[in-house]
Amino acid sequence: MKKNKYKKWGIALAIIAIVGLSGFIFRKQLAVLAFDMFLSGHVEESFDKSYKPIEGKEEIIRKVTEPFSVLLLGVDQRGKEIGRSDTIIYSVVRPQDNKVLLLSIPRDTYTEIIGKGFETKLNHAYAYGGAKMSMESVDNLLKHKVDHYATINFEGLKDVVNALDGVKLPITKAIVNKDPDHEKFRIEPNKPIYDGQEALYFVRYREDSDMNRTMRHRIFLNAVMQRTIEMDKIGRIPELIEIMGENFTTDMRPKYMIDLAKTIFMNDGMPSISSYMLHGDGKMIGNGWYYMVKDEDLDYIKTLLDNWLDPKTSKENLMEPRQVKED
Repeated sequence: MKKNKYKKWGIALAIIAIVGLSGFIFRKQLAVLAFDMFLSGHVEESFDKSYKPIEGKEEIIRKVTEPFSVLLLGVDQRGKEIGRSDTIIYSVVRPQDNKVLLLSIPRDTYTEIIGKGFETKLNHAYAYGGAKMSMESVDNLLKHKVDHYATINFEGLKDVVNALDGVKLPITKAIVNKDPDHEKFRIEPNKPIYDGQEALYFVRYREDSDMNRTMRHRIFLNAVMQRTIEMDKIGRIPELIEIMGENFTTDMRPKYMIDLAKTIFMNDGMPSISSYMLHGDGKMIGNGWYYMVKDEDLDYIKTLLDNWLDPKTSKENLMEPRQVKED
């Protein structure tokens, strides 16, 4: 009798072990299943509030695994002021390869503003004509089509960071705003996690070079993305979208974004991110300071983007951005 009793307990423990092991091995599949069952509809409804297509722009239809480009515009808009795009990043996403290319374009880049017919700083395009004018101006500068846009108001990201219980930032020495005309703050170094206000200060700090500021924006966006797709944060996605509200807009359809997010989440590990910044020199024109992109760098960028946007390029043959010493 005891022998049969032990046998039953042994079978039960074996079943529990198998179920537990399966739950560990297929934890991502289970997370996606739970998302589809309980959260997907609410997330899509929330994304609807952020969906703002470009008037007159033909909708792009593609498989969720195909590479595409998206212009990331970080806008530091306070109150009712007209915002300018402090961060301009031309991104190439290759979902199937789990790779992302971030091409940072300095906001003071001197270029033609399409729709205005004159040249000035690229970040003025957003103030003149929103995402549409920014997309067309970047398209003209890089000679590569911008498939989509996504604007993020950094002010709104403060609450998002707090909802994520903070983010990890590589701050190794104190960051202090000292200019009497700037907002006063200090960020302490080497903290394991930084809260929303500290992250916003990290983004807004401007008392060094424009190139360093752009790099901080890129680091911050990457930190938020990494924090969001952690297993224990997936369930908070609807809350995060609600918090963002009007602080996030895009012309990517809600269902496409959900399918894209699930595709990336199911990959083996975080997306591999490659970064590059357009290089040039500062120049005074009249009373203004502008960033003059080097022609040879634009030629290199065209080659790089051709390689990354071509769906026929294998993962092994993707070009890694060259390393250029910062000025």
